[in-house]
Amino acid sequence: MGDLVIAIVQRGAVDAYYCSITPYTVPASLPYLAFEGASKKTRPQLQQGSLVYARVALAEKHMDPELECFHATTGKAEGLGELRNGTVFDVSLGMARRLLLNKVKEEGRVGLLEELGEKGLRFEVAVGRNGRVWIDSENIKTTSMIGSALQDIDEKGLTLEEQSKLARKLIKEVT
Repeated sequence: MGDLVIAIVQRGAVDAYYCSITPYTVPASLPYLAFEGASKKTRPQLQQGSLVYARVALAEKHMDPELECFHATTGKAEGLGELRNGTVFDVSLGMARRLLLNKVKEEGRVGLLEELGEKGLRFEVAVGRNGRVWIDSENIKTTSMIGSALQDIDEKGLTLEEQSKLARKLIKEVT
C-alpha cells in the first residue's frame, strides 16, 4: 500500500471516480472525498481523461483498488491531486522505481533530471510506480525533450556519463 501512481479518470459515479492505473487492470475507485479539504460541495470536478497523482490506499486480492489524493496521517495533499497541463510519458516499471528513489543519482543511476535542474531548466515531474511519468515545463518543446530523454535512458541503459552529455545537448537545444 502507499505506492504513488498516475491514474487516468475514466468516468464518474455517485460517490467516486473510476480511474485506470494501467490499461490491463480493473479500474481503481477514487472517492470524491479522498482529496484534501473535500466535502460534498467542494469536491474536485474531474473530467474523463483527467490525470491524477494518487496514492494506492487499498489493494486487496478480491477487491478493486482504491486511491486517495491526500496523506492519511496529515490530511494534506502534499503534491497529490489533479495533474494539469504537462504530458505523460511511459517508462518501464524498473525505470519508474529508479526515479522514485531518494538518492536517484547514487542509487538509481539516473542523473538527467538533477543536471537539467542544476543548469537552470525549470520543470515539474511526477513519477508513478505504474510506469507513467508526468512532466510539465515552460513550453511543450522542453517537456517533450525531457520525456524523450528519460525514455532513451530507460531503453538504451545510458550511463551517468552518457546522461551528462545528453543533458548538455538538451540545454543547448532549449536555450
